[in-house]
Amino acid sequence: MVRDGIYYALALIAAAVLVGNWTGSVWLVVVPLLLAAFFLWFFRDPERAIPATEGAIVSPADGKVTGVTAIQVDGEARTSISIFLSVFNVHVNRSPVAGMITAVEYRRGKYLNAMNPASAELNEQSICTVRMLDGQSVVFKQIAGLLARRIVFTPHKGDHVLRGERIGLIKFGSRCDVILPGSAEILVQPGQVVKGGSSTLAILRSQGEQ
Repeated sequence: MVRDGIYYALALIAAAVLVGNWTGSVWLVVVPLLLAAFFLWFFRDPERAIPATEGAIVSPADGKVTGVTAIQVDGEARTSISIFLSVFNVHVNRSPVAGMITAVEYRRGKYLNAMNPASAELNEQSICTVRMLDGQSVVFKQIAGLLARRIVFTPHKGDHVLRGERIGLIKFGSRCDVILPGSAEILVQPGQVVKGGSSTLAILRSQGEQ
């Protein structure tokens, strides 16, 4: 359970008590109690079995794959995998690979629908670059959606993270993009449902094996 859910739930339970004392209405008390239950459910944080497959790149989030796109970044071939998180998905985010965080950038922006391709560039987002032991890098974006109004990213530049390690969350509907070297073997396709930390998006061989 993410602590935010406990804070929201306690505040709503307190509101329910106050409303009950002021009005004596059972029906008015039910509303904040239902909202408290929703927040406890929304901020759930289940354990996941992290794949041990060499070169596995795991999903950073629960959700549905909405795009697998070949792109160019600084003249190099890359593949971008987009994952849409509905309000019903677990919103805790995990690192797709193990390595050192070499860059973290927060960008203010709009709150377009996360299904809109333009949201990848225009929406509020946090961009993290993780360099693996063989020198290859994977970029992970937390992108705010129409409802999301806060992105949480806990590690800092220079920190080391493990594959599947919890690194933050996006509150309510949102989107995550993973940008991989073009040599990665992609294992997912649009429409596929994935689980953060446990679903393998791709296999990235070390540079010596390519």
